[in-house]
Amino acid sequence: MAYPGKNHKSYQTPKRPFEKTRIEAETRLVIEYGLRNKREVWKAQAILRRFRTAARGLLALGSNPAHKAQYDTKKEELIGHLQRAGLLGPDAGVDEVLSLRLQTALERRLQTLVYRKGLARSPKQARQLITHGHIAINGRRINIPSYRVTRIEEAQITYYGKSPFVSDSHAEKARITKAAGVR
Repeated sequence: MAYPGKNHKSYQTPKRPFEKTRIEAETRLVIEYGLRNKREVWKAQAILRRFRTAARGLLALGSNPAHKAQYDTKKEELIGHLQRAGLLGPDAGVDEVLSLRLQTALERRLQTLVYRKGLARSPKQARQLITHGHIAINGRRINIPSYRVTRIEEAQITYYGKSPFVSDSHAEKARITKAAGVR
């Protein structure tokens, strides 16, 4: 038995490592979202895979009328969790869980949201600002680019209070706001 405190892999590598279309699609995602490597794509796929597995289990449970109460509570838990995480809309059902796309999961990353809010000129710069400690959520510094932002936290993304980017006289901040105006 392995040591319980030891971290384990949170993703699966592709079964066919040299499939050209998959490699090209992953490369486009890495470039578009400014990811470090394809492992981050695989981690997002693993997150969605867990949600889809839970949804398929729900559908199997819902087919039996004797388990209707258990089905309803588990369905509300799963859909409520995904709505709070920002992956589903307000009137979503189990079918929408099964149709979640990889881009939806990548859009909820802190790195992507910092870029989309105009706090950085590019996804790569957003990653750099986060790792160097210039970004905060609700006044709390976050230095993990892959941090999954909930719907509530999304409006609270700003520069960290002690960051030089807070002042308007910072040269790079002027470039960022100029680039955000161009977008």
